[in-house]
Amino acid sequence: MSEIATQTDPVKDSELVERAQNGDTKAFDELVRRYTPRLYALVYNMTSNREDTADLLQDIFAKAYRSLKRFMGKSSFYTWIYAIGVNMTLNFLKKRGRYYKVSLDDVDTGIENDPEFIKVTTSNNGTLRDVNINELQKRLNEAMMKLSEDHRTVVTLYDIQGLQHSEISKILNVSEGTVRSRLFYAHRQLQSYLEDFVK
Repeated sequence: MSEIATQTDPVKDSELVERAQNGDTKAFDELVRRYTPRLYALVYNMTSNREDTADLLQDIFAKAYRSLKRFMGKSSFYTWIYAIGVNMTLNFLKKRGRYYKVSLDDVDTGIENDPEFIKVTTSNNGTLRDVNINELQKRLNEAMMKLSEDHRTVVTLYDIQGLQHSEISKILNVSEGTVRSRLFYAHRQLQSYLEDFVK
């Protein structure tokens, strides 16, 4: 998976932010283009629903645009926008209902056509691994949805987005120790949920 743009080119992000703060809408459009794939993956892995993800992404970028003047650069732009994304998605999940359950019919299996998912599930020679992608995705979605929102969030940020413990602690505004303990617990839960499938 590609690295986040800010990690490889922090100057460009800060320049785009400064231009956007001064009213350059094209600069903000570039930030949206740059962060849409990673934020899409983040929100989708927390909601397991494409329509909700698309709606939330629009709301996240709208809120970021409205709040951009208040962004002081104390953290990197990606930490700031991820924090907005995580908080808005968690609020959405709480409104949707803490005990929302996903039935097999509800699970969005369209991800097998998602370029990022295909890239992850293809081997070096470009052929799909010998797995039933629909079944695997259903199991993963079900397992993720059984986790609490806090645990699902750290798994998404660490295992799927590839962020470090220190970055996650800034985004969630919790200690690194809390991040580690949530990850440990969530990984144990996921292993137990997926045990039958991976044997």
